Amino acid sequence: MSTPTPDVLIIGGGVAGLTLALDIADHLSVMLVRPAQDDQGASRWAQGGIAAVLSPDDNLEAHINDTLVAGDGLCDTEAVRFTVANGPSAIQWLIDKGVPFTPETDPDARYPYHLTREGGHNARRIIHADDATGRAVVETLLDKVAQHPRIMQRNDLTIVGLSQDDSGRCRGAYGSDLNQQWHSITARHTVIATGGASGLYQHTTTPTPSSGEGMMMAAELGAQLMNLEFQQFHPTCLFDPEGPAFLISEAVRGEGGHLLNETGQRFMLALDQRAELAPRDIVARAIDTEIQRGTLGHVWLDIRHLGTEAIRHHFPTIQAHCITRGIDITQQAIPVVPAAHYSCGGIATNLQGATSVINLYAIGETACTGLHGANRMASNSLLECLVFARSCAQALLACAQKQDKGLHRDEYRPPAQPAASAISQSALKDIRQRMRQVMSQHVCIVRSNAGLKTAMEQLKALLNSAEGLEGIQAAPEGRRLIQALQLAILTVLAAQQRRESRGLHFTTDWPHQQPKPTASMLSSMHLAPGTMK
Repeated sequence: MSTPTPDVLIIGGGVAGLTLALDIADHLSVMLVRPAQDDQGASRWAQGGIAAVLSPDDNLEAHINDTLVAGDGLCDTEAVRFTVANGPSAIQWLIDKGVPFTPETDPDARYPYHLTREGGHNARRIIHADDATGRAVVETLLDKVAQHPRIMQRNDLTIVGLSQDDSGRCRGAYGSDLNQQWHSITARHTVIATGGASGLYQHTTTPTPSSGEGMMMAAELGAQLMNLEFQQFHPTCLFDPEGPAFLISEAVRGEGGHLLNETGQRFMLALDQRAELAPRDIVARAIDTEIQRGTLGHVWLDIRHLGTEAIRHHFPTIQAHCITRGIDITQQAIPVVPAAHYSCGGIATNLQGATSVINLYAIGETACTGLHGANRMASNSLLECLVFARSCAQALLACAQKQDKGLHRDEYRPPAQPAASAISQSALKDIRQRMRQVMSQHVCIVRSNAGLKTAMEQLKALLNSAEGLEGIQAAPEGRRLIQALQLAILTVLAAQQRRESRGLHFTTDWPHQQPKPTASMLSSMHLAPGTMK
């Protein structure tokens, strides 16, 4: 079944996808495919804020340097400078759109909005909307998108693959609706904004995280995948094995929160001069070490010393949520554990979001721009979404002005899809759960050669089991499971090939760094028999 043909197809409706849609819709027709439930995706759950040089007391070089330090030698310097330089204008764009950032109450402050500080930053440069910045930005942009006549939204489709013509150009995508009917969308340009791959792990900071399906869709067409081994674990996720995932923002430590072991002692002071504000990889490993030493299965994050009024003012969302989980953070320390949070690797792109496949772009967490290197610095993620979505918009608008007149929309016929058939949901659920257990056990904060080898063997066996299920290719959830397993295997392969410890990739067999850091590059060709260890 065919659907109306847009100029630009955007797959994913977080901050990156919404920003791009709004930036091009006055000149190009847009189809935005996003989940029916707004709580899916990481953007809405981003608490801390957006990093940018906004105060007269800050400067671009300081933000650049902090980002390079956090990235542990693997950042692309050009991408870092590009992102930081375009940060202030991106924030102003959000302000102009009406995002309700928290105002500054200090009459002597030199910037009208409150700026906080987070790990890795040596200045206050995080603009925020209380402690629910992602929700505020998404809701504001969604309202603007809903009002725009040239943006067609589809929330009834599950996209599972991209289409390609004989010359290798991306020509759109295909997926299934709620009635298991297949739909093909032909578009001049296709943009993937589907999020990261935290869903490969058992414990995450997002209730319904993606598992890198968009990354694999791009790889299937020939796009390069970069730095997959650098999966960031947020140091402080609420410890509650029986409840849903909930992130405790880094801003809690930025405002003076203390990490305590089970004896009530601060442990970061002895490990790093930045203490609780060290980069996330350092803090996450330190917490993991304390958990292994103790018996509780978590450490404590204590902000009681800030006082009830300060806690209520800065962290109303966190306070309200913790109360529903039986924790009064004004009177009790918060039990926290590291959890899979952000994929620093993804689809390799240039500064305009273009991939190695013609007419295919990627923005947001699903892309790897080189900004984060081996470890993302706090609150640079939403900044990257904004800056690269707006840069991608300019590239698409420029393309529209010099369109290839020989490219006719009706010359391409999308491939036929198999008829829908029943598939064992319990089998899919079981394989996905086993995949997450393998990744969490062997491809986590601390890794080893033996663990990675075991992970590879077990993931390959799970992929074989999935591919053997009857009707797997005819069911969207079946295809997405295969994509997740394939990305998990490529992630392990990337980790095996990096014979050093750098940033988020720490291995006991290679504890030191190589003198010349290089980015890892993989493709779907590396899934062929004989290429995996």
